[in-house]
Amino acid sequence: MMEYKDILAQLYEELASFTHGRVAVDEETELAGQLDLDSLQIMNLLLFIEDRFDISIPVSILPDIKTVKDLAIQVEKLIQSSEA
Repeated sequence: MMEYKDILAQLYEELASFTHGRVAVDEETELAGQLDLDSLQIMNLLLFIEDRFDISIPVSILPDIKTVKDLAIQVEKLIQSSEA
């Protein structure tokens, strides 16, 4: 089972590729605001996450994801529910 800290580390790595090191990313970093990701970049990020963690992200949870921490928590929940 993948732990939160492992999920977070992989998200940091992927987000660094989007920001090209311009922004320091931590748990409280806002995906749309601070990272300045446009809708296409966010969709690419979600596709990466779905492929990497072998999960499907329901559109209904997207409004609840504001920060990197929110994203990691949701990914962890989806992984746990897929393993149950």
